[in-house]
Amino acid sequence: MKRMLSTFSILAVFLTTSCESKVKKSTLTENTVSTKEAVHEAHPLTPQELSTYETAYFASGCFWCVEAIFESVKGVKEVISGYAGGSQESPTYEAVSYGKTDHAEAVEVYYDPKEISFTQLVQVFFGSHDPTSLNRQGPDRGPQYRSIAFYKNAKEKNIIEGYMKVLTDENVYDGDPITTEVVPYTIFYKAEDYHQDYEMKNPNNSYIRNVSIPRLNRFKENFGDYLKESAH
Repeated sequence: MKRMLSTFSILAVFLTTSCESKVKKSTLTENTVSTKEAVHEAHPLTPQELSTYETAYFASGCFWCVEAIFESVKGVKEVISGYAGGSQESPTYEAVSYGKTDHAEAVEVYYDPKEISFTQLVQVFFGSHDPTSLNRQGPDRGPQYRSIAFYKNAKEKNIIEGYMKVLTDENVYDGDPITTEVVPYTIFYKAEDYHQDYEMKNPNNSYIRNVSIPRLNRFKENFGDYLKESAH
């Protein structure tokens, strides 16, 4: 079992799983929409509002779980599920989830740097999945579920690589090498609309109940100080 490390204020490293991939769109109508989700849709941030915030990009398993985790973090204003890290233009869920592209399921995180730093988002990233698991998170297999930390400039690259060195030097993963790719950000493709806020919109989905929500709850247990009031 991996051990915990307290660095850069708070960090907890633990094994988690990610979300299901081969989902049929027809199952979405069976799920319940929460009041919180209704409020979120009633007052979405406009592109102009979003442009006032910073962005960060991560991949750590299926985007259903990753989106929900970052949505729970204070200072995060919006999270978009999508595809990144590949060369194909306009990838689709069917192509990515079946391994027909070199993209990974990823998230675009809009955040207020006055409330949370990029370093803290990197902590959230490493603390909410297993970065030593090559091309796999939980039940999901394939390079489309690989661990990637994207950087937009040299400062972000140094933060990511510096934090990975701390994790390695402290032997957080019991000698297992970190397989996370650290690559420059190029382009992010937004996923289909039915994937956005998927966990929140589909609480009765069996995978959400058995995999996604437990992963989110494990994150919350270890990152309580990073959570929005509504996420407690």
